[in-house]
Amino acid sequence: MATRRPHSLNLPISCAPRKAPCPTCGRLGRRKQVLVRRVRTLEYRRVAHLDITYGEYRARCDCRATFRTHPPGVGLRDRYDAKVRQAVLDRILDDRMSVEAARASLRRDFLLELSDGFVYDCLREHAQTLDMADYRKWTLEGFSGTLCVDELHLGRFTLLLATDPRRDRPVAFALVAKNDADHMRRFLKNLKAHGFTPQVVVTDGSNLYPALLAELWPEARHQLCVFHVLKDVNAKVLEAVRRLRRQMARQGNRGRKRKRGRPAKTRTKRKGLTKKEKSHYVFKRRYLIVKRRDNLTDQEREDLATMLCYLPELATLRSFVDRLYGLFEDGQSAHRAWCRRAALLRSAEFAAVPELASAIGMLTGEKFTKMIAFLASPAGHRVRTNNHVERTNRRLRFLEKVRYKWRRRRTLVRFVVLTLDRWRRDDQTDQRASTPEAKSQKPPDSRKLA
Repeated sequence: MATRRPHSLNLPISCAPRKAPCPTCGRLGRRKQVLVRRVRTLEYRRVAHLDITYGEYRARCDCRATFRTHPPGVGLRDRYDAKVRQAVLDRILDDRMSVEAARASLRRDFLLELSDGFVYDCLREHAQTLDMADYRKWTLEGFSGTLCVDELHLGRFTLLLATDPRRDRPVAFALVAKNDADHMRRFLKNLKAHGFTPQVVVTDGSNLYPALLAELWPEARHQLCVFHVLKDVNAKVLEAVRRLRRQMARQGNRGRKRKRGRPAKTRTKRKGLTKKEKSHYVFKRRYLIVKRRDNLTDQEREDLATMLCYLPELATLRSFVDRLYGLFEDGQSAHRAWCRRAALLRSAEFAAVPELASAIGMLTGEKFTKMIAFLASPAGHRVRTNNHVERTNRRLRFLEKVRYKWRRRRTLVRFVVLTLDRWRRDDQTDQRASTPEAKSQKPPDSRKLA
């Protein structure tokens, strides 16, 4: 059975007047000859062409000898019109497709056979039209005064990223070959040169930031990410849980000697769980020791009580975790946070546990000042964690993994530039849609009219 040829569509376009302006100076030139060429366009499940009739003109100025006309959306030497290029950008930037998936989508829907080179040309040409100075101006005009800084490893490069968590937008980025103090200083210096003067800078516990922030923005408060602090301290608590659980498991096998010979068929029914089974019960639910009490369900509260009954030493660890979360409550004052820290350090019960003593050592006076720096901000402007820039990093990594061939420096920079520009356009579209004028122009609901 012979396959059917796809339907074709030819759309005539004429742009060959008798006189046309020079592309440089605008002086009219007389038509020399009329030419015709064919350009592919989009039509669902059809092979569509633009039959363009254009003219070649003799210039009457000193700009050039001759020039040619072309319709909007089609260049002088383009084989595809602007609709095809926009379809490529939409599939890669909006639909998060790879180059191969974008080519397959256009082949299936529009019967287009595009090459990898054409797809990369679309990305490169679109990136060249973007103005990062305009992007910096946009972020600087709405800067909230709070800056989150973090690093992301992309292959053999490191992406330095700064975001504005309160405005929910990336501020700036830099792709460097090595994550060290020199590259971070250059990145932060560029931010300062562009006019960014933050009041609060939120970072993780890396050693790169304290000296650089004190050098560049001495008046800004350095906020250590509370999430990373709690993660490191809770890791010490779980180490203590692991040690106590293993001790109980070893005690379950101590003193039990098996008699010689074949065991009897009739055995007495065992009452309760062995210590080894209790140890396994604690191991399966060890996360309940470090989970906030407000987030515990009724079943988890019962399981926690059972754990404390099986292993009473866990009560000390649970008490330490409860008081640890109290250090970073949002509704307290800085004085109360310092008083709670002092009470935590004076506790002999916590100091007797080696892991808790090591955890208390993480709450030194210099670091604790940066941990509770958010308490100096107004209630509605407090940012305690570095989660915003972490989420942005995860979004970038997810998008970059789809384009697994983008490993060169220029392709990674182009990818980040295109992604940030698309996020800005989406943000501006949402802001325009939320204005009262846009809401008043919203069409009425047909169900209400009925």
